Amino acid sequence: MKFEEVTSVEPPVRARVDNDARLDEGTQRRVDYLDGFLKAKAPELSGDEPGGDLYEAVLAALQDIFDPEIPVNIYDLGLIYGVEIDSGHVIVNMTLTTPNCPVAETMPAEVEIRVGAVPGVGIVDVNLVWDPPWDPSKMTDEARLELGML
Repeated sequence: MKFEEVTSVEPPVRARVDNDARLDEGTQRRVDYLDGFLKAKAPELSGDEPGGDLYEAVLAALQDIFDPEIPVNIYDLGLIYGVEIDSGHVIVNMTLTTPNCPVAETMPAEVEIRVGAVPGVGIVDVNLVWDPPWDPSKMTDEARLELGML
């Protein structure tokens, strides 16, 4: 077996950016690629989308409604499948733990009343859906902790 003895190795080529590369034509200064990104402001929320004031107020109202048999609110239980808001018209898609739930007749009405009491809400439609069926995997970690399931 032959071995070759090496006395020196050339350093690898490194990427470089020339100082005068990409000059702004108006100011003859180097272009700052992050300048526009960092100065851009976040778009204003209308309130109807997640993160908006009205949307968050509707979620807070839903989190104040508790299942009478389980000491957890219906939002954390995973009974709320969706909330849509369009100019004060709120649509809540929700389910119950079972179709034979004792509050099947009163819970949707309570949701309608509580969400309707939020300032800025005009009309509330509550859709009771059964597909997909509710199961414990829809609960938040907070609900599981409260029920001793974690």
